Amino acid sequence: MVMMSGGVDSSVAAAMLQEQGHDVTGVTLKLWGGVSDSGCCSVSDVEDARRVAAQLGIPHYVFNFSDDFDANVVAPYVEAYAAGTTPNPCVECNRTMKFGRLFARAMQLGYDAVATGHHARVVAAPAGLAIGRGADRAKDQSYVLYMLGAAELACTLLPVGEITKAEVRARAAALDLRTAAKAESMDVCFITRGGRETFLGDRIARRPGAIVDRAGGVVGTHDGIDAFTIGQRRGLAVAVGERQYVVDIDAGSGDITIGPRADLLRDSLTMRDVTWNLAPPAGAVEVQARAHGEPASALVDGCTVRFVEPHVRVAPGQVVAFYAGDVLLGGGIAT
Repeated sequence: MVMMSGGVDSSVAAAMLQEQGHDVTGVTLKLWGGVSDSGCCSVSDVEDARRVAAQLGIPHYVFNFSDDFDANVVAPYVEAYAAGTTPNPCVECNRTMKFGRLFARAMQLGYDAVATGHHARVVAAPAGLAIGRGADRAKDQSYVLYMLGAAELACTLLPVGEITKAEVRARAAALDLRTAAKAESMDVCFITRGGRETFLGDRIARRPGAIVDRAGGVVGTHDGIDAFTIGQRRGLAVAVGERQYVVDIDAGSGDITIGPRADLLRDSLTMRDVTWNLAPPAGAVEVQARAHGEPASALVDGCTVRFVEPHVRVAPGQVVAFYAGDVLLGGGIAT
């Protein structure tokens, strides 16, 4: 079963597996019933997936998981911003939808494996299977798959992780697939481009608060903490000379604290829901706190990460992934 989002990567994943001799079925998830013009939740994306499946001559089905998506991805997304944290909706979609409900259905229906268009690889490590970075480092998506364990990896295929994005588009063009030149989605799939503030504003009660400096002095006001995230620089609407960043969000008082970049540096962070897919090493690991962020060397002790050198504060709610070279070891969620 190939999870076909309507994008070029999953289209080529299906084609590659068919070329390798697999009996391939394409499945697209209907996840969002609201307005969407991006991601894999629009009507046009479902149609693109259907048309590509027809071009390849493979069966295609649409599963409606919209209720589960709302409960497991959209509602927690809104709740996180209301609480002053920054969620990872794509991670939660992978966890609960693609490698949760859909993976379970694939196994129930008797499929031998599931496949996606993620730019990551399933690799053999001494202690078992693991996720590895994609061949195209600039497009690597291993970070959003940190939650996959041995049971999922034993039945998961990630064919485009072995080639570059340029090669993906070249293969799609050679097959004349309708998605060959389709633009990538860069936004949250259930929110229209540039519409996050409106989306959250319609779902979170407005509670104005103060923007304060390091000394607690009020330097501005805001309409709600959901408009901010740790490390944010743009949209602060304050003029205090030196460039300012959001360094703290107090959901209780509604205060947003700003300061210079130096105020964001931390020696450590704490996590929740820590998982290790491979045994943690005795020494330092590489810690990555954004999908395409640069890894930083750190020691992980239980739920605590201690950086070898000060690191910019990670927004609570963000995934912190652990690597040994190109191999993903596990991860947790910053608190």
